[in-house]
Order: sequence, then structure tokens, then C-alpha cells
Amino acid sequence: MWDFFLPSFSCPFPVTRVGTMGDGGKWVCGYERVVHQRDCVIYSSGVAQESSFEKQILETSPTCQIYGYDFSVENWGPQIRDVPEFKDRIHFQPWKLQPQNNPSATPPEYSLQGLMKKNGHTFVDILKLDIEGSEFDVLDSIFKEYKGRPLPFGQLQLEVHVGDKSFADFLHWWERLEEAGLRPFWTEPNLPDVNYYRHEPTVAEWSFINIRGSHILLKNPPLLSA
Repeated sequence: MWDFFLPSFSCPFPVTRVGTMGDGGKWVCGYERVVHQRDCVIYSSGVAQESSFEKQILETSPTCQIYGYDFSVENWGPQIRDVPEFKDRIHFQPWKLQPQNNPSATPPEYSLQGLMKKNGHTFVDILKLDIEGSEFDVLDSIFKEYKGRPLPFGQLQLEVHVGDKSFADFLHWWERLEEAGLRPFWTEPNLPDVNYYRHEPTVAEWSFINIRGSHILLKNPPLLSA
């Protein structure tokens, strides 16, 4: 499968590995530009017990606010949940990311649009998704909502779970990613999934930049007043 899908787009800035090696870390485009903005917003769905990605951002940036969602755990991973200096910049809810809002469900379900509205956000700098196969329906719902408009995030860090999808179905989904303005600039196989769990190599980490809209990876920040 992965021989036919390649990171064919180049990030115009340095690419930085953020977080632990193996499962949990991500390759971020223009990391220093993103995290040193005056207003930096990160959404992370699919936390489990691994928060090394978020920990490195919090240690690098004094301004980034990070919002986490995962119905399978009650809090962030041990890397950040009990660190006093982080408490005002990390926000966690045990909710499930879905295509539609259903707050009365168990666990409560919210779309990305619903979460952003609830938090008062119009844009997310980094959207990180590890939602165990739900990424296809969730992203399709976002593409539908923002059809003809720039997506509301600057880059996407995505763990892709191919599962039993046919090549044709996956290709059509990939084409919808590109139609929405997402371009892949980095990938790596999820080796713990292969080496530890002995699964077929159907899980991979992907990094995408959004080439539409107006954000820090597409334009220079405004000059600060003297």
C-alpha cells in the first residue's frame, strides 16, 4: 500500500521530530515558527498514556495552549499531567471525536467544529489525530463542512490505520485529502505496531501541511511594534 502513497510535498521550513521516538512522536513543519507565535493552539485527539509530543511543545513554548480529547483515559499521560507549570496551558476532556456532535452520548461525542466552537477557536495550528480508524469519517466530515473554504488548521499530524480498506477506497480518500488542500511532507511506518504486536504494516504516521488559507507556514508573521 505505502509504495503508492509518498510524502511528495516539501515543508518550506525545518522539519522537527517532536516527542518520543516510535509511537507518540511526530514530524512537525516549521516547529519553531508555530510554537513561538503569540497565540498558539494545538488539538490532540487520541492521548492514551503518551504525552511526550505535548510535553516538548510545552517546554519549548511559553504560549501554546493544548487541548486533548480521549474517551479511553481520564487524563493526559504522566509526562505532563502532574507538572505544575503546565496546568494552565493543558485542557483535557474524556470525549470522543466524531463526525457529529452528540454530547448526551456515553462518552460524549463532538466534531472538530463542535470542539472549536465550544473553546472559542476559529483556527488550530496543529491538529494531531490518533483515533484508531475513525480518522476517515472524521476527516471526511471536516472536508464536507469546509468545502470551498480553507481548512481550520495549519498542519495535520495523523496516524493512519488502513485496516481492511481496499486500495481503491483508500485512494479515493487520499484524493479527498489533496482536494481539501492537504499535502504530505513526511511519513514513517508505525514500527511498534509491526515489531511488538506483529501486525501487518497497515498503520503509518503521516504529516500534512495545509496549503490554503493564511497561517504561519504560508506567510511571515507581522512585525512587532518598536
